[in-house]
Order: sequence, then C-alpha cells, then structure tokens
Amino acid sequence: MFTLAQARHLVATLRPRIDELIRIRADLAELRADLADHGLSVLGGRAELKGLEARLHGVLDELHQHDIQVKGVAPVLLDFPGERDGRPVLWCWLEGDTDVRWYHRVECGFAGRRPV
Repeated sequence: MFTLAQARHLVATLRPRIDELIRIRADLAELRADLADHGLSVLGGRAELKGLEARLHGVLDELHQHDIQVKGVAPVLLDFPGERDGRPVLWCWLEGDTDVRWYHRVECGFAGRRPV
C-alpha cells in the first residue's frame, strides 16, 4: 500500500527509468515498422529488436519489483495501490502527467479517475 506522498516520490525517483521505457517503446515501434516494410532499419535488425524487447521487459520488471501496477505502455499508465477515506484506491499516473494527480477506486478502473 502506498500513500499519495509515497507514490509521488516513487514516480519522481523512477522518472529516468520511465523515460527510458518511453524511448525504448518508440525505438521498438520504429524498428518493427522498418523491418516489416523494408527488412532493414537504421536502428538495426532482429538482434537489436530482441535487445530492445529485453530492455523493455527489464524496466517493466523493475517497476513491478516496486509493487507498481503497469496498466499500459503506450501511453505509460501506472497505478499504485493505496487507500483514501477508508476505501481501496489506485493512485494513478499517466504519461504526460507531471505528478501523481489522480486516483480511482479499484473497482471503477480508469473510467473512474478523479483528481486528488
């Protein structure tokens, strides 16, 4: 369980890794498109593709080790289990957010997001 302050601190601390995840995701998309269209890419070939996939999974594993729920990678969507007013909630961070500013009840999902 995370407090809001803990979730915010963890996002700030892990921001370089989250930014790396975003870069890897973009490189993977471009490399896959190039390989599908032309069979080659300035980003490399099949070996580089496998390397990028391994790096992506490494960052995701690191986030999971912190008990962060990764709900999406395009865009990056992270949930942090917590509690608000005695109810279980997920503190929610979406790529592009400057801070953890949202939460939603566990049973409501993303559609139930509310400002903190």
